[in-house]
Amino acid sequence: MFNGSAVAIITPFTETGLNLELFAELIERQIEAKTQAIIVCGSTGEAALMTLEEKHTLVEHAVNVANKRILIIANTGTNNTSESIEFSLFAKKVGVDGLLIVAPYYVKPTQNGIVAHVEAIAAAVDLPIILYNVPSRTGVNILPSTYPQLIKIKNVVGVKEASGDLAQIKQICELVPPDFKVFSGNDDQIVDVIKLGGHGVISVSANLIPETIVRLCDLALNHHDEEADLLNTSLERLHNDLFIESNPVPIKAALHACGYHCSQVRLPLIPLSVESHVTLMNTLKSYGLGLKI
Repeated sequence: MFNGSAVAIITPFTETGLNLELFAELIERQIEAKTQAIIVCGSTGEAALMTLEEKHTLVEHAVNVANKRILIIANTGTNNTSESIEFSLFAKKVGVDGLLIVAPYYVKPTQNGIVAHVEAIAAAVDLPIILYNVPSRTGVNILPSTYPQLIKIKNVVGVKEASGDLAQIKQICELVPPDFKVFSGNDDQIVDVIKLGGHGVISVSANLIPETIVRLCDLALNHHDEEADLLNTSLERLHNDLFIESNPVPIKAALHACGYHCSQVRLPLIPLSVESHVTLMNTLKSYGLGLKI
């Protein structure tokens, strides 16, 4: 699929639906920054708060705007296997380059249940699949011991690992073949994961600073460790404050401050508190970002 920086892109809303014009502008910005891939309808994209029709519209629009200039990967995984297959088939029909399949949330399947879920989707849809492990949101962890089964599924090509557990990620990197892509799901662990044998990141911060995340990945992947460590350290405050409240509320507020009118989120998410907003704006100012509204 890719090495380097992919963005988990936000979804800009209007009062009544999707802001497709701004969404196209955000895609163009990522292409210009040389981001490797765009993940549509992810957690950062508020997929859980969209209708299926809206998700279909967003994925198809992303494919059309990208026009093969950047990889488009659709997060089609849900906690319902049949619905995941249906969405994945639609995504293939409109021309996505791959799928992101999250571990089924809320239902808390066993490890064998996770494998069976992925097997069913992979059997129905012949597209590359990146797994998505984010236990803090799903309530279930894809364990390293499950990977010998998962890598036997022919179109499973990688994982976005957002457990935050570097010991677990190290185990995964040791268990999978070299061409199996392990991506950091946490912006503050990009360099750590690449040093363990990972291949890049699926990033929230890349919505705001795409060129910088591309450069950080390039430095780390090319073993320029001192420069990568210095850049990584310099970004710690920004990465931290972009999660000052639930994602994607802070990143949308940050983009709004940079002139992209996309701060609107959907209930039960609400705008940043006054205190968090002040903290985030001060952080953006310290990086020379934002305050264009």
